[in-house]
Amino acid sequence: MRSIIFANYIARDTSRLGATNDVEHSHVRFLGNLVLNLWDCGGQEAFMENYFVSQRDNIFRNVEVLIYVFDVESRELERDMHYYQSCLEAILQNSPEARVFCLIHKMDLVQDDQRDVIFHEREEDLKRLSKPLECVCFRTSIWDETLYKAWSSIVYELIPNVKELEQNLKDFANIMDADEVLLFERATFLVISHYCTRPHKDVNRFEKVSNIIKQFKLSCSKLAAHFQSMRVCNDNFAAFIETFTSNTYCMVIMSDTTIPSAATLINIRNARKHFEKLERMSQGHLGKGHLATHTVGVTLG
Repeated sequence: MRSIIFANYIARDTSRLGATNDVEHSHVRFLGNLVLNLWDCGGQEAFMENYFVSQRDNIFRNVEVLIYVFDVESRELERDMHYYQSCLEAILQNSPEARVFCLIHKMDLVQDDQRDVIFHEREEDLKRLSKPLECVCFRTSIWDETLYKAWSSIVYELIPNVKELEQNLKDFANIMDADEVLLFERATFLVISHYCTRPHKDVNRFEKVSNIIKQFKLSCSKLAAHFQSMRVCNDNFAAFIETFTSNTYCMVIMSDTTIPSAATLINIRNARKHFEKLERMSQGHLGKGHLATHTVGVTLG
């Protein structure tokens, strides 16, 4: 999971990654100077006991977000919940303001007609066990857009000026008469902000685009090329993905095909200067985010 989001792996390549042994600590730079400290704690029982004895204070101090990953097919549900509650106790003692997210992972292994029922049952149990902390749950799989949607939602919570960013995207979209404007983080291609002027029936379209473009970027890398931009135009719409600020890509969707592509590209280029300035102003507000990522019976990879 971690390799797909932060190391540009695609799902089929994760099969050669081994299970997490003990604690793997890594730093990921996101949006320029926001540093995510990822503590990937393996779900193996022998190591879980070690976390709560010798490394408890080290792992759970100054945590902004706790991301706990459950294997939906685990046969040790009672044990899994025990470890989860142990993490919550450590969070309450060391980082009581931390936000808590739970990923119900490997949902692709559950029969289609059972997915909603099983997910909602787990969600209710986790919300009850998490009190007094609030818990937000996501169903995830490495084989579809759900993983990107979950991580985009989590990272969204870490961006301090996201409301200001959204207001500026709204103004940008209205000036161009665009249907939608999105910002993708450059390294991960996670959706960090968007504005939509017209409703769309596919609520998962952003994550699908993110997944597709990320795989296309990998194809470019294999040819020693760098992805810079993409345009898709037909009789119904025009889509532009362009390098935007030093840390983002911008995607603009236009349904008015009478507007020349050159005009849209000029608008994107002119807006780039404004958003670069906005990004620089926000740099002072971005700190170090420490994410404690724990897994139960799941290989993050």
